[in-house]
Amino acid sequence: MNWLGRFIRAFILLGALMLGLLALYQYRLPPAPPLPLPPISGQIDRILVEKSARRLTVYRDGEALRTYRVALGFSPVGDKVRQGDGKTPEGLFRINRRNAASAFHLSLGIDYPQKAHVIRARSGGYSPGGDIFIHGQPNSFAGKPTLRRDWTAGCIAVSDSEIEELWRITPMGTVVEIRA
Repeated sequence: MNWLGRFIRAFILLGALMLGLLALYQYRLPPAPPLPLPPISGQIDRILVEKSARRLTVYRDGEALRTYRVALGFSPVGDKVRQGDGKTPEGLFRINRRNAASAFHLSLGIDYPQKAHVIRARSGGYSPGGDIFIHGQPNSFAGKPTLRRDWTAGCIAVSDSEIEELWRITPMGTVVEIRA
């Protein structure tokens, strides 16, 4: 066999080897689903929402118990000022109502607007908005993947299974701090 024949055979063999390696690299098993976390026992006393990190953390006696990924209002940067601005309010609030018949699976209401918000809005001649909740996914999405982009009108959204856990562990009056 001459050198040209050996070169062609080596080239074909090398090409086949590279294609095989590429195929192995391209073929990846999907990641294993995460193991379910054990349920939180008892109740919490504080919720911290960090808007820029899209994170909600629950606390009991100063100890962080669990962190959830959240979606916010459709225009999340900055504090909520008025009805329809798509912003999630910032500040200190409390859970002041629960809605088991929510259009978003379950929902925990926060006490927005507060007196300062109403005064500011009244002096500006507009509505401060209201009905800000921590809630699940739209009921029409039952069984579908969780919406992860910012899609609410100013609320804080988690998955349906996460709002079920929050519903169970969050008493009325729980402090909710929402940071930029």
